[in-house]
Amino acid sequence: MITALNLTDFRSYAAARLEPGSAITVLHGTNGAGKTNVLEALSLFTPGKGLRGATAPEMGRREPGERAGRAWAVAAVLTTDDDEVKLGTGVQSAGGARRIVRIDGETAPPGRLLDWLRPVWATPEQDRLFSDARAERLKFFDRLVFAADPDHAAHVSAYEKALKERLRLLTDGAEGRAADPLWLDALELRLGQAGAAAATARARALADLQTAIDARGDRPFPQADLGLTGEAETAAAEGADADAIAATLREGLSRSRARDAAAGRSLFGPHRSDLTALHREKNRPAAEGSSGEQKALVLNLVLAQLNRLAGQAAAPLLLLDEAPAHLDAARRAALFDEVEALRLQAFMTGTEAELFAPLRGRAGFVRVESGALIADA
Repeated sequence: MITALNLTDFRSYAAARLEPGSAITVLHGTNGAGKTNVLEALSLFTPGKGLRGATAPEMGRREPGERAGRAWAVAAVLTTDDDEVKLGTGVQSAGGARRIVRIDGETAPPGRLLDWLRPVWATPEQDRLFSDARAERLKFFDRLVFAADPDHAAHVSAYEKALKERLRLLTDGAEGRAADPLWLDALELRLGQAGAAAATARARALADLQTAIDARGDRPFPQADLGLTGEAETAAAEGADADAIAATLREGLSRSRARDAAAGRSLFGPHRSDLTALHREKNRPAAEGSSGEQKALVLNLVLAQLNRLAGQAAAPLLLLDEAPAHLDAARRAALFDEVEALRLQAFMTGTEAELFAPLRGRAGFVRVESGALIADA
């Protein structure tokens, strides 16, 4: 459990300290007070850009007239059953682009954070997840895959890097500078291997998540039947091995060179996959649902993910931004009950403390105001 969180020149906070006294912490305050900034800071205790997808320079606090964000730091004390661990991340200079991670004062690779915490979050931007852009859905799903399978992030990163390099070579060729076919072969070999590994992890995670959703039974949140549209993911789900999937990807990429060069973008591969969801009770695509229905489906998916992570060594950490939005009173109360029953640490935000009334006596309430975090009496 995180027992202390310190923010230094991070976003709207010059200096702030939060000491969660219970498993669930409710952060309430007006719009723009800085509630989401706290969740973003917590989301940085995992590799990647955090829940806003921001770059490191964007996170530094700025005074009027300052062109670059200041050097910033986020630090947490994590108390385990028999020990205490100090986690920290930040940048060392104004406008710094490289985020540094430290564990107990020693510099560490970002992936080591996953030995201690596995943050999972839902934000208002995901309230229309199933009708949003395909790329955003895939990014959301990859984050779920990555939380349980840390190697997945490396495979996706390797794939995206090789894909950009291949497209650069192809577009150079389209402008009269011949692309080296041997280098394209080498890149497509890497794309096949990384893409097959990513697709296999996605297919495995999809099956696990669907099992977890089905096991939740008749809950206040609607159930979804999940799917992945990618050819590689379909092959993996049907039992194809990684070598066969990699070979199919290489052949497809090789065939699509001329088309990709003309289009100026890569039109084949696992980066084009999509997450689909069918609202089971209504038997219609989730994309056709209201914001409230889509939020309820996403929350059910997030809760299923937390059940899936429960048996892992690292602690799941739940971050819910504007948790009550688009939920009626019954679903709000059910959400709070389920989060408490999961016996994990959770941080929720909302504009009105009264929206979290069912949690009085069961959660810590903190008012966010003018760059300060003030525990309710």
